[in-house]
Amino acid sequence: MRISNMLLLLTTIAIGPSLFGQVSVSYAKDAVDSTETQVVLLPRIVHLQHTDDLQQLTLVQKADSDQSTNNEDITHFGREMADVTFTSSDPAIAKMVGNTVHAVSDGTVTITATHENGTSTTQVRVTGTVDDHVWSFRNDVQSVLAKQGCNMGACHGALAGKGGFVLSLRGYDSPADHFAITQEARGRRIELADPGRSLLLAKPTGALPHKGGLRLDVHSRDYEVLSQWIAQGATSPSDDDPTIQHISVSPEQTLLRPGDQSRILVTAHYDDGSTRDVTHWSQFSATDESVAGVDQDGRVTINGSGQAAVLVWYASKVTLARMTVPFDNEATEIRFTEAPRRNFIDELNLQQLQTLRLPPSPRCDDATFLRRATVDTIGRLPTEEERKQFIDWSEHERRDFLIDQLLASESFTDYWTYKWSDVLVINGNKLRPIAVKSYYDWLHDRVRINQPWDQLVREILTSTGSSDTNGATNFFAVNQTPEDMTESACQSFLGLSIGCAKCHNHPLEKWTNDQYYAMANLFSRVRAKGWGGDSRNGDGRRELYVTTTGELVQPNRGKPQPPTPLDGVPMSFDDATDRRIVLADWLTSPDNPYFARSITNRVWANYFGRGLVEEVDDLRLSNPASNEALLQASAEHLIDSKFDLKSLMRTILQSETYQRSSVALPENQADPKYLSHYAPRRLMAEVLLDSIDQVLGTSTSFTEIAFSGADKQKTDFYEAGTRAIELYDSAVDSYFLKTFGRNPREIVCECERDAEPSMVQVLHLSNGETLNPKLSDESSLPSRAVKEGWSRQEYLDRLFLDALSRRPTKSERESLFAVMDEYEDQSTAMQDVAWSVLTSVEFTYNH
Repeated sequence: MRISNMLLLLTTIAIGPSLFGQVSVSYAKDAVDSTETQVVLLPRIVHLQHTDDLQQLTLVQKADSDQSTNNEDITHFGREMADVTFTSSDPAIAKMVGNTVHAVSDGTVTITATHENGTSTTQVRVTGTVDDHVWSFRNDVQSVLAKQGCNMGACHGALAGKGGFVLSLRGYDSPADHFAITQEARGRRIELADPGRSLLLAKPTGALPHKGGLRLDVHSRDYEVLSQWIAQGATSPSDDDPTIQHISVSPEQTLLRPGDQSRILVTAHYDDGSTRDVTHWSQFSATDESVAGVDQDGRVTINGSGQAAVLVWYASKVTLARMTVPFDNEATEIRFTEAPRRNFIDELNLQQLQTLRLPPSPRCDDATFLRRATVDTIGRLPTEEERKQFIDWSEHERRDFLIDQLLASESFTDYWTYKWSDVLVINGNKLRPIAVKSYYDWLHDRVRINQPWDQLVREILTSTGSSDTNGATNFFAVNQTPEDMTESACQSFLGLSIGCAKCHNHPLEKWTNDQYYAMANLFSRVRAKGWGGDSRNGDGRRELYVTTTGELVQPNRGKPQPPTPLDGVPMSFDDATDRRIVLADWLTSPDNPYFARSITNRVWANYFGRGLVEEVDDLRLSNPASNEALLQASAEHLIDSKFDLKSLMRTILQSETYQRSSVALPENQADPKYLSHYAPRRLMAEVLLDSIDQVLGTSTSFTEIAFSGADKQKTDFYEAGTRAIELYDSAVDSYFLKTFGRNPREIVCECERDAEPSMVQVLHLSNGETLNPKLSDESSLPSRAVKEGWSRQEYLDRLFLDALSRRPTKSERESLFAVMDEYEDQSTAMQDVAWSVLTSVEFTYNH
């Protein structure tokens, strides 16, 4: 009977069409045709610096001819033109081959592109052709090897290399790679007198057997670069080589339509002021294939609507080319200009929605806001008294009064302490019981007094003393090596995963192996007595302190790196200052580009179900925000409030963006992440269990700790009535919490928490030992209703108000009365109705 009742409730208790269901999307063919356009040939100015230099060109249409032609500022839309002819005003200086201009001799020419809209031009200056050009190993040869995949992890860039030939991953170690190519294996990999016989060329061209297959065409420019470099004497990396500073893309931002194609040009900028086209040697990957895909040559194809980016990598430098593709909606401007707005969140969100042509859903009703805000802010359902207070407030003030009440609630402290315990990995499998309790109590106290986030983090990073009296020191018990401390601090407080740089330069980010060990060396002088719970009294107490000597040796260099925060200023080796103070100063600084953004993104994810950057703790450049302007403004708001997290939460809660209905409009139901409507999401495991107990008036016992492996141990730390959100140890055994995706706190990663629905969860709610015993408990709501002789209407009203913060509709009431009439035993009938409500989508999801 319960399954049929559940299906009935899933039908009658509905959130709206945005929760489930597939939507077909069509796209406007003339999304920007009304915009005045001008065809632009990019780059606008080209400087070629030797006879082998070249530059690819591309045509774009520049929206709004009044805008600047600076490629960094203008927004383009592009549909590559089929019939374009390129000509040079003097082929003796610079000649055209397809869309590529090649240097011939010194001078200046004009390149003209003739197309359906007329002509466009760019100026090309050529210098340095009178000198013999020598290819650089660092800037040319390694670029070829990287583009052809020779130094990738699947080939010779693997730790053990391939066939005895080992290269550094993506060429991060130029001297070592030059040695491997020119001197290892008795130097047989190159043949100076006859470059074509060199193994470096013979194998990838197929002249000799090569397990990597055919990688290089003998008629290609890459073959020419390698062969000429060998013929020129296989010159080694030099300190005089220009050093790459950054790369840029053109166009940087594009406004496109489904079916459009666009080409990305990549320019490398060097410390001597020179630039060069490195498009051919760059590598491209799309951040969202559903919106835009990209091939190995940088040609972008638009697949759908939304905002996406292409990650461009060259010589360990990365940047993004961004694309915006509006949805196919007839969304008039007035729908956005007249949309309600409360603060900067609404302003920036509506700007994005207008660009994407996604009209916002209207406000949710008061009952929905009451439940939503309460669950999101304090991790439980509103009580009967709180509902009455909310209704008693005036209609125009009740939401603000509720927000202030929630932020001042004792439950706020419990909920957010639990949330930050996930970030700090408070886990009984990593700490002794006394340390777990001390760490949690310290954190609970800091949340209770609303300690600014920068001060809280600083207190952790610079903590000393006993683990039982200063709980913050247990950060250094969970992370017991300088490397672990570094990776945990970066992940927890900056949203950066730099673990890849432990062995080599990060393949997708700017972090180098040197930077990793320079950062880790800031923790090299941290010491503890009784480390790991091995103190003489055996209870896990330990004393954390800092010495004035000790360095962390970088394995690849055999020496320590000067202690330096990421992108920070190095400390002297003989500086006796606690290095962690320097780290804390840098890390918590308002000028740190990651610190405020990281915690802002975590808070944002709590209220909207996903971060502006997703995954929530993955703030790498190659993972762009869904609304960069909004993330930056929110982080600046937090900085302006002196890192008062409640101030940021209040601003989010007050925004019309947060208060929108979860019922999607026909025009915005395809919106995956741009906040045109509130996205329903399942309650986190702990909140769901507590909510079941809150509605039924029952409690859950937590009596065992599950240690690593199958070992379990009884505990009396948690007295009867303890809520799941008050558990300070993630090792507490609970099948329900495990099944519904509790964060086990094994590592610092939000990915540890699983919010995905599963059949195991459905079966556990249906037949498991959590919900059914609670329903039949003598103290449960159905049992009390029978004992006290409640009418069926009184019972339904109380059940719906407690569980859903609303009364049942007329149709719901009639349907449930009909179901209850089928039972002879009204106690069972009431239990089954409660079971149906507590397993419904409306209850298990926040909406």
